[in-house]
Amino acid sequence: MPSRRTVLAATMGVTASLAIGGTAHADDTRLRSLISRMTLPEKVGQLFVMRVYGHSATAPDQADIDANLSEIGVRTAAELIARYRVGGIIYFTWAHNTRDPHQIADLSNGIQKASLSQPRGLPVLVATDQEHGIVCRIGAPATLFPGAMAIGAGGSRDDARTLGRISGAELRAMGVNQDYSPDADVNVNPANPVIGVRSFGADPDAVAGLVAAEVKGYQSSQVAATAKHFPGHGDTAVDSHFGFPVITHSREVWEALDAVPFRAAVKAGIDSIMTAHIMVPALDDSGDPATLSHPILTGILRGELGYDGVVITDSLGMEGVRQKYGDDRVPVLALKAGVDQLLNPPSLDVAWNAVLKAVQGGELTEARLDESILRVLRLKAKLGLFKDAYVSRAGVSRTVGTRSHRAAADRIAERTTTLLVNEEGLLPLSRRTHGKVLVVGADPASPSGTTGPPTGVLAAALGELGFTATARSTGTDPSAATVSAAVAAAREADAVVVATYNVTAGSSQRTLVEQLVATGRPVVAVAVRNPYDVAQLPSVAAYLASYSWTDVELRAAARVIAGRVRPRGKLPVAVQRADDPAQVLYPVGHGLSY
Repeated sequence: MPSRRTVLAATMGVTASLAIGGTAHADDTRLRSLISRMTLPEKVGQLFVMRVYGHSATAPDQADIDANLSEIGVRTAAELIARYRVGGIIYFTWAHNTRDPHQIADLSNGIQKASLSQPRGLPVLVATDQEHGIVCRIGAPATLFPGAMAIGAGGSRDDARTLGRISGAELRAMGVNQDYSPDADVNVNPANPVIGVRSFGADPDAVAGLVAAEVKGYQSSQVAATAKHFPGHGDTAVDSHFGFPVITHSREVWEALDAVPFRAAVKAGIDSIMTAHIMVPALDDSGDPATLSHPILTGILRGELGYDGVVITDSLGMEGVRQKYGDDRVPVLALKAGVDQLLNPPSLDVAWNAVLKAVQGGELTEARLDESILRVLRLKAKLGLFKDAYVSRAGVSRTVGTRSHRAAADRIAERTTTLLVNEEGLLPLSRRTHGKVLVVGADPASPSGTTGPPTGVLAAALGELGFTATARSTGTDPSAATVSAAVAAAREADAVVVATYNVTAGSSQRTLVEQLVATGRPVVAVAVRNPYDVAQLPSVAAYLASYSWTDVELRAAARVIAGRVRPRGKLPVAVQRADDPAQVLYPVGHGLSY
């Protein structure tokens, strides 16, 4: 693995008056009046954003009722709101919240009705992780865009803004009013297991411009954007879901690298910022994760960056925030650090009661809670939720997954596909000389409810472009028998397209590709996740990076292979040599064309 120094050296070459971050909050008097009438338990509830199982707020399937009873002690979303008065709900695919756009709108309306019907009822911030690319909770028929690193390869701020505007309009039509996107991390570590292609790239200024543009796009559609993961998760080799990463950047490196996109987000008027469960000793040497760090969240984010919007934790069920303190201490310490929203604790009952007891015992003041609740209510007011929290089925039909939206996503994707290698002008493939194509390779599960699998999508797209294409899935770890069968099939084809997925030195994907090349048939590889794959496969004559395996990116790659569009993407990260990571194989900005 390349050293930090090597990678850094290679890659650093309501009304407008309610806007978060502004100095004037014209409605504060009204909002403070609302807060003054709330009970302490209601105030505690407003600070939490919680998962809940089921497609309906009142009538979920029995399996989802059972899951809710087991994890939360309630049967439905409506009961969750009645018991805990939570200020936010987060949607997940695995929680069965996101079957289809009309169902999502009905669920959102049911959640709002359940909350507004309570005494002193308030609208709910309904949130999800709709980053696009490999992290998406709402799939087709909603419009799906290329992910952040693909957008970074395209390099167009207009495209980033368009993505935010269209995605935001569709989310808002379904009743989702807070999106945990964009990712503002600067990915300078090729081994980063949790960020990678979720980042726009390795150049802080380029990332900053795209972050700001996407923020403006989302917020123009009345959806709160959320820059994450502060103070910067781009140089970790540990996944904070499962461990506790430590960032060893100096304060100077942090200022020049990690801080830049967050400063741009604040300047762009970002509505919310999500914390990272990482330790950054140069910013706080206490050993606490940033989520629980007063020096980082209050001293730096609020004090130095001048941010007065909503600060939300990353999920409190992640290991990175749970290693040092118990689940009863984490939410209290997060509030003391300067957090406003507590996301998805493993046990809501434990976390909720811990905050309540901390106020009753004097560790937290009610005035401290009021500060955060005011920020949350300002955001709800800015989003117009006090005026009308509901959405319509007609609005869903009019907005979600329209032909014009899908066409915009296809056009943007075409500007992101990156041609890394093209020896002897192999690409574009000609239907006359390479009409029979075998598509093999990795078929990871669809990241966002797209049709998949990748080999099938590529083959179908090539078929529509006039090739005779056959798909054969070989997986991310093909066996010797699978490799042999693929090689035999390749001998019957005019050309082979192989999808690669996070290839390592010892990966049997390397064996597959090398044996395919040995057949003498032209081999075109498509890195369907990290572009770093190209360093492991120097024998391939043509290599493309699509940055994800969602349909929109794979279809664009097929059009590039077929010559219907020319490749225009440029690497937003550096690719190091596999045999000498101190050397850059392809620098930031590399990208060929026809």
